[in-house]
Amino acid sequence: MRFSSTPRGARLARRLTAHRLNAWDLPYDSTANDTVVAIVAELGANAVQHGRVVGRDFHLLLRLAGNTVRVEVTDTRAERAPSSQTAAPDEALAESGRGLTIVDCLADTWGWYPRSHGPGKTVWAQYVHTARA
Repeated sequence: MRFSSTPRGARLARRLTAHRLNAWDLPYDSTANDTVVAIVAELGANAVQHGRVVGRDFHLLLRLAGNTVRVEVTDTRAERAPSSQTAAPDEALAESGRGLTIVDCLADTWGWYPRSHGPGKTVWAQYVHTARA
């Protein structure tokens, strides 16, 4: 799915993710749905905030394989590589800067790789759910 690199695009990505997960028998009120939507929220916000190039969209890919949901968010900023560093103590009260720390806590695994067919990168996360209810 392709979304504009705007807050509205990120919000739509979250909503469509919740809808897709519900269609995959991961109901709206389930832990799995809430967790994956939170992961998409953080990765989408990062794509809009740090990966935005004017006139370029970000892409969201969702896959379900068994009990594993894989999220991939691709943007067109290659020079802004993600970092898993935690915030310094003086940044602890900052309003932003903890998106990937949150993803690290919610996802079973995550990472990133450069796009092979153009500028940019893909940040991915996998979440393994234990039940469909």
